[in-house]
Amino acid sequence: MNVQLKASFKKEFLAYFRTFKFLIIALVIIGLAIINPLLISGMGSLMDSMSDIYDEMGTDVSGMTEMLTEAASLGVESSVDGINVIGLVVLLLLLNKAAGGEQKKRAVIIPRSAGLRSFAYIFPKFIVYPLSVLILAILAVFASWAVSIPLFENNDIVFSGVLLAGVLSGVHLMLYTCLHLTLGTATGKAGMSAAICISVSMLLPNILSIIGTDYMFNPFSLSVSAYFAVHSNTLSRSELFDMAVTAGFAIGIMVVSYLIALFAQNARKIDNSGNEIEL
Repeated sequence: MNVQLKASFKKEFLAYFRTFKFLIIALVIIGLAIINPLLISGMGSLMDSMSDIYDEMGTDVSGMTEMLTEAASLGVESSVDGINVIGLVVLLLLLNKAAGGEQKKRAVIIPRSAGLRSFAYIFPKFIVYPLSVLILAILAVFASWAVSIPLFENNDIVFSGVLLAGVLSGVHLMLYTCLHLTLGTATGKAGMSAAICISVSMLLPNILSIIGTDYMFNPFSLSVSAYFAVHSNTLSRSELFDMAVTAGFAIGIMVVSYLIALFAQNARKIDNSGNEIEL
């Protein structure tokens, strides 16, 4: 590893860990994974304790109570949803500076003037941030499973289901992280990039569902695949293979997005007009 690339990796690590962004992202993602099963189990217990009141109102909630307290998979599924929706939004917003925000504040003028190459500037971003969220997603889903086992009556999840759901959730977060890094660094407009990525992540799966497109082979609907992956023991080999291929498509898009980001940095000049300089 040359000196320039080593310095760029160090810069990204310091910007990620010393500013506590990684800690905040980890607390949000793992916190969501732990809180969701607690909320569902607590709701079931609350409804059970209020069953007499519901009976007086002529409402039978025994079926709902049983559903909310029976299967551990319900807790993990809710965690997967939380990670892929709320966790993604927090992640993209906190990565704004890495995704072009530093260009807007002219923090890279001096390094570029000193000979910083585009590869050394871009490559560490596509290693540090995507891999970190992959690890966090896997840990979060396992944490959700660990919390759900004592909370629910039936542990209907196997290890492979938890691992697969964690990996697919991680790839989902990685995909949008890479797209954010590409759009943000290419344009220097991190806020716009985050808004676009968040909008796409929320709207596109619903649009594709409305028009009848299957979530399989659609890398932008990996969150749906992760939800179903919790029950991997009930999925056929064909369905598992389709999920693997979908994740492969997503990884292919990440590679292409990196190449686009690298090309854009080589093709554009950072605007160094003005007097504001951030070191």
